[in-house]
Amino acid sequence: MPDFFTTHRFGASKVPAIGIGFWTIKLLTTAMGEATSDFFVHRFSPPVVVVVAGLVFLVVLAWQLTRPTYQTLAYWSCVVMVSVFGTMCADVAHVGLGVAYAVSTTVFALVLAAIFITWFRVEGTLSIHSITTARRELFYWATVTTTFALGTATGDMTATTLRLGFFSSGLMFTGLIVLPGLAYRFAGFNAVAAFWASYVLTRPLGASYADWLGVSHARGGLNWGPGNVAMMFSVAIAMGVVALGRAERSRVKSSPIG
Repeated sequence: MPDFFTTHRFGASKVPAIGIGFWTIKLLTTAMGEATSDFFVHRFSPPVVVVVAGLVFLVVLAWQLTRPTYQTLAYWSCVVMVSVFGTMCADVAHVGLGVAYAVSTTVFALVLAAIFITWFRVEGTLSIHSITTARRELFYWATVTTTFALGTATGDMTATTLRLGFFSSGLMFTGLIVLPGLAYRFAGFNAVAAFWASYVLTRPLGASYADWLGVSHARGGLNWGPGNVAMMFSVAIAMGVVALGRAERSRVKSSPIG
């Protein structure tokens, strides 16, 4: 089994091209995951909910890992389930176990740092364009799952513990997420570091706005309900994935052969 992970190579990166479509769907999944987690965790037993979500995530992850190349539906299905499961991990830590958001944020940040350090030491790169082996893809999905948990805890911490509120937190993260790109464009900031900084920030950004839409007026929200918000973003994700898949197939057909 270890030989498979180190020697099995894919023809190209298992991660899609990074562009407007990628970032748009990624933000939608962060919002959907937050609303979906809130809907289930506050209505059913949190440990049971996270176990069920974890099992579904493992099934979808196995589907993604066994694809020989990047496939739109498999990849984004995995991201969707990561968004739900990663969010639930952070929510259950607080709702079910009573862990303070500041503590869970710190723990998830340390876990993410450990994954990055291990990944770099083993593979020598953190670039998503290099996801061409099974082992690198495992590092990638471990990182992605942890960023969702970290982002969830961070967004909840700024909104509740720091008392910024959900909408103000969303505005703050909207401002923060443009900084890595600006630093890369104008200050020579490392492209890989800029990508992962932006990637981490998408989670609290999307989650803050999803919470603002879903929570009650008393909590500073619009009171649409987490179930309705989750459904709304799920439809938007489905439409985005269909559009992205068509665009990707069109590029493949129009590209020169050989």
